Amino acid sequence: MFGLGKRRTKLGRWLDKNEVEQEWLVRKAGIGRSTVGDLANNPDRLPTTRTIQKILKALREIDPNVKSNDFWDM
Repeated sequence: MFGLGKRRTKLGRWLDKNEVEQEWLVRKAGIGRSTVGDLANNPDRLPTTRTIQKILKALREIDPNVKSNDFWDM
């Protein structure tokens, strides 16, 4: 089940819409489970540049057109 009424960030909503599990992103991007959880649920949490690069590389396997601006205002 995706998006069970949780407050989600743009990244979290994108994962839900595309039926991508957070655990998949953890494995593919090589980042911590708590980091992915925070970035998907906490709008005050901003990732480092390196984390953004890892996330985008993984997500581009699903959507080659994904950009950092789709998720974070930087």
